[in-house]
Amino acid sequence: MASSAREPIGVIGTGYVGLVTAAGFAELGNEVYCIDIDETKIENLKNGIMPIWEPGLEDLVAKNVDRMHFSTNIEDALDNARLLFVAVGTPPTYSGDADLSSVHAVINSMPASDRHAVVMKSTVPCGTGDNIKRLFREQGKEGLKYVSCPEFLKEGSAIPDFLDPDRTVIGDDRDWAGEAVEELYKPLDAPVLRTDIRSAEMVKLASNAFLATKISFINEIANVCEETGADVVEVANGMGLDQRIGDKFLQAGIGFGGSCFPKDVTALKQLAGNSGYHFQLLNSVIEVNELQKRRVIAKLEKHLGNLVGKEIGLLGLAFKPNTDDMREASSLVLSARLQAAGARVRAYDPVAEEEARKLITGVDFKASAPEVVDGADAVVLVTEWEEFADLDLREMAQKMRGSLLVDGRNLFDPEVALQAGLVYEAIGRPSLNGSR
Repeated sequence: MASSAREPIGVIGTGYVGLVTAAGFAELGNEVYCIDIDETKIENLKNGIMPIWEPGLEDLVAKNVDRMHFSTNIEDALDNARLLFVAVGTPPTYSGDADLSSVHAVINSMPASDRHAVVMKSTVPCGTGDNIKRLFREQGKEGLKYVSCPEFLKEGSAIPDFLDPDRTVIGDDRDWAGEAVEELYKPLDAPVLRTDIRSAEMVKLASNAFLATKISFINEIANVCEETGADVVEVANGMGLDQRIGDKFLQAGIGFGGSCFPKDVTALKQLAGNSGYHFQLLNSVIEVNELQKRRVIAKLEKHLGNLVGKEIGLLGLAFKPNTDDMREASSLVLSARLQAAGARVRAYDPVAEEEARKLITGVDFKASAPEVVDGADAVVLVTEWEEFADLDLREMAQKMRGSLLVDGRNLFDPEVALQAGLVYEAIGRPSLNGSR
């Protein structure tokens, strides 16, 4: 797959998107100049220490270390590459708008040039490209080109997502920069959409908002299933067989989280509001997601009554399996609500504990799932890590002080839980009461 004829590139920002993008292009044969203002992060990367946990990333960086150059000096990228991929954070502000301060810091650091192009990987509001081009003109940098090339990497499967993408979206002014970016992605043999910059920016926001809508929709269906006695897993299976709907993102649970969906849904809602349009559907998507996280408390109280002094175990903390990302994780709301209700919370996550400790207080972190289970009045499955699917439910029932298992991701077989002697509560499935 690698080619010695491929041109060098710069990647500004060595966070999640930047590092995966850099490693992916290095795998394709590009010399990659990775720039970050965080000196500690750059030193760690030079020593093979990753700032994030992502399956396969450490190995891919190690494999291509000779083609990856880490620096805090943007001149190292400017001197060696004409395409500079910008992959800095754009977190939401208190108003809900995207914080573009890091993007503008990069833009302001760029010198006037007629041979360089900024390729925006960071998720930015529609219209950002036009504003940046205006800044270029105001700063006497008209020669700089601009390309919007949104990323579609899923945490937990980012490496295969980069190397085998569904599509590549390139928004540009039909100049050399857009052509050069298309050439970079050509070996991946994915459909390419060449479009205008505003449309490319909107593709990213609209895609994530639609997926978030599917999740909130199936969670609403799950809640109705609980009232009517239907099983949302069977309902979703039936819906997913319709090719117009598809089976992706129809897994009911306790809400979505992470760095993309909550941020991008809010950003699109805010973008519409700033333009004078009230995006009613996205208001509901956000509301459903927030309420879904809290429904677990009601399930616990249904069986345990008052939660004061109850020992509640949480299996999983990350917002999804195969990542250590705790941003907008359901466990943040759940642990806080449980403690507010007077419960004692113990938790285990195979990867995310270090990140979780930065955001969660008052929780007793355990070293394994059995330690969480031992003596618990109830156990809540929060993140569907593969190792949890292998838990012996009969052994769980024997170790627990109580018998309630709340399966927040519909991971377990209800009949197996019943036969193990557990009281089984899932999302959108009938409750089952076992006996020891």
